[in-house]
Amino acid sequence: MAAVSVKYLLLWPLLWLCVRESETENSRVFSDDDPLRPYARGHGPSHSHRHVRDCLSVTGGNTAHETRTPPHHGGDPEATVFVSNVPGSSRWVYGHMTVVPDPLRQLSVLEPGQPGGCERPQRVSVEETAGAAGCLYAQNAGFFNTESGACLGNVVSGGRMVRDSGGVQNAQFGIRRDGTLVFGYLSQEEVLDRSNPFEQLVSGVVWLLRNGEVYINQSLEAECDETQETGKFRTFVDVVSGRTAVGHDAEGRLVLFHIDGQTGVRGMNLWEMAASLRSYGVVNAINLDGGGSSTFVINGSLASYPSDHCKPDSRWRCARHVSTVLCVHRRPCQPADCSGHGVCTANGCVCDAGWRGDNCSQECLPGFYGDGCNQTCACVNGGSCDPVHGRCSCPAGFHGQTCENVCALGFFGPACLQECVCDHQCPCDPQTGSCNATLRAETNHTLHTAGRCLANQMFTLWRREEEEHREQPRLTERAWVLLSCSLAALLSLSLLLHLLRACRGAACQREPDGLDYSYVPLTHINGDAGKSGFQVDDSDSQDEIWSPSRSGRTTSKTSLIAQTPAECNL
Repeated sequence: MAAVSVKYLLLWPLLWLCVRESETENSRVFSDDDPLRPYARGHGPSHSHRHVRDCLSVTGGNTAHETRTPPHHGGDPEATVFVSNVPGSSRWVYGHMTVVPDPLRQLSVLEPGQPGGCERPQRVSVEETAGAAGCLYAQNAGFFNTESGACLGNVVSGGRMVRDSGGVQNAQFGIRRDGTLVFGYLSQEEVLDRSNPFEQLVSGVVWLLRNGEVYINQSLEAECDETQETGKFRTFVDVVSGRTAVGHDAEGRLVLFHIDGQTGVRGMNLWEMAASLRSYGVVNAINLDGGGSSTFVINGSLASYPSDHCKPDSRWRCARHVSTVLCVHRRPCQPADCSGHGVCTANGCVCDAGWRGDNCSQECLPGFYGDGCNQTCACVNGGSCDPVHGRCSCPAGFHGQTCENVCALGFFGPACLQECVCDHQCPCDPQTGSCNATLRAETNHTLHTAGRCLANQMFTLWRREEEEHREQPRLTERAWVLLSCSLAALLSLSLLLHLLRACRGAACQREPDGLDYSYVPLTHINGDAGKSGFQVDDSDSQDEIWSPSRSGRTTSKTSLIAQTPAECNL
């Protein structure tokens, strides 16, 4: 058991030595043996911006810089690799060119490592800085002090002033808040301008191209000074080395240019660099830090060939730790919630229907709606549509899905919900409700047509009501005919009977010849007068009728009763 323990104790030192060797191989350190510094003492020329402006007035007018406001380009950044023969020489160069369509939103100047890296100061590899920031493509940018690591020149990162050079006149590249690209020489007042401040700014050395023309000679005059390891400023321009530059093309797209090389061995000088940029259509461009600092990174991985030797094994080449970095990234979302009207994606804010803008803070323009605000509203008569769904909101006096209808007569106002209040129920203005309104010709025609229609309907209704209220006969016409015929028949029969009776009565009243009369005393008819106590008054007696009797006797105060034939006694 003790032998086993001793065996394990002897293995631990060996294991530790293997781990240390592995760590040493994987953490190779660059040697910083390929410097390319433009100035021997400090950084930048000692003369003022006025001197530079006066020096360049012949070719640049009254300004010592150029500006370009790029149009809003869509799309993503794109990087290409090239291997080219240098005209006029037998050299071949390897490099990268990156095109950024929307510089304001797709490019940032980063401090080394993280925000505050220039204040520490510190130097960090482009890989580390780009990986932490999520850069699609990245390359080294500004110059730095190789001994202290301090950033040199002007540095503005994300709208924050990191370093002010105090007016030192070197070629500058910047992007202002409105998206304007700036190339050239700037005064301190222009650097600190707050009306349209810089969002990104970094200093280079030598203005390579100005308005499509090589501008190196003018830059030599404006930025001239002695250099350190490579000798005079002219040597800095003429020496072959790794190079890095930034510019823009005729369309306003930003162009990043990187050339692999080693000072005095391979790469390009600035004259060749300017000619190459010009051949790619670049209009304005400045030179950035080069030599062993020239580095290009894709998605956090080194894509270039460094020139500094590694430590401790010089057989390998290691990427140098640098200061500032140009980071090409996807459009960020500012604010992160896209103003509450969109979704943040890798390509920026994707706005909800009815909203637009980089941060989805603006509604669709009047007359448009929907996703991307690319659908046209169909509202008429001054109606406005909902920017999300396109529903029309009609002005006063109109209604309908597209506001195509005028309010019906007698109504006015928004949605035609208010009723006119005019004498005699007259119509009013459909928008204001005013009773003193001049109606349109179409409305007058409608009123005329409607009046005729209403009049006909009213007369028809009145006739119908009269007929409904008229007293209906109890008997039908046929019943009246039958009844009339029946009554006429009865009347005829009655008349016939009366005529028959009249005729018979007339026949009985005729007195026939030899008619016998009988005289009967009233006493014989009425009974004994003495018994009844009744006496006939002479004055009241009927006229006496005298008639001879067969006996020859006369009777006074007798009544004559005629004896009629039996057939008359009906």
